[in-house]
Amino acid sequence: MPNALIVIDVQNDFCPGGALAVAGGDQIIPQINAMMGEFDATILTQDWHPQVHSSFASSHAGKAPFDMIDMPYGAQVLWPDHCVQGTGGADFHADLNTDAADMIIRKGYNPDIDSYSAFFENDHKTPTGLEGYLRTRGITTLTMVGLATDFCVHFSAVDAAKLGFEVTVLEGACRAIDMDGSLAAARVAMQDAGVKLES
Repeated sequence: MPNALIVIDVQNDFCPGGALAVAGGDQIIPQINAMMGEFDATILTQDWHPQVHSSFASSHAGKAPFDMIDMPYGAQVLWPDHCVQGTGGADFHADLNTDAADMIIRKGYNPDIDSYSAFFENDHKTPTGLEGYLRTRGITTLTMVGLATDFCVHFSAVDAAKLGFEVTVLEGACRAIDMDGSLAAARVAMQDAGVKLES
């Protein structure tokens, strides 16, 4: 079956020293680079926020990073400003082999709604276009790696499984934020959706 490697948000702001650093986020890059030649397609996703975004704590008076608010589409974590369009923090990590990518999907550019998943914005309705690309390429099997396991990898994997793709998450090539039990909850949600978790 044609297969694709989906590399989620390996960007400077999610790596050590970044605005929303995931511990060990840069450690997975050599493994990801080494895998790229094993797939029929490689797709990179890139968080790509405008300077003012509704998911930033700075956009809400009196709120701090990691506070929760209710948005029209549901609960939303408020994040530090990160992956702002055109900044170094939004760039892919310099060690990531971006030349191997068949496609780059940018997400989170709508100022009014966050977008964890590579397939849909957080309203679970507005598509990114990735599904259509994969369908036209005849790709049915996906392997996901990247940052962070419990947010963008998790939501991407669950959405892909719901769309009928065969999905594997390689946890050894991911790193998690693990905020208030979010990693354990994400693992349960992914397994319940039919996602295979491998080390």
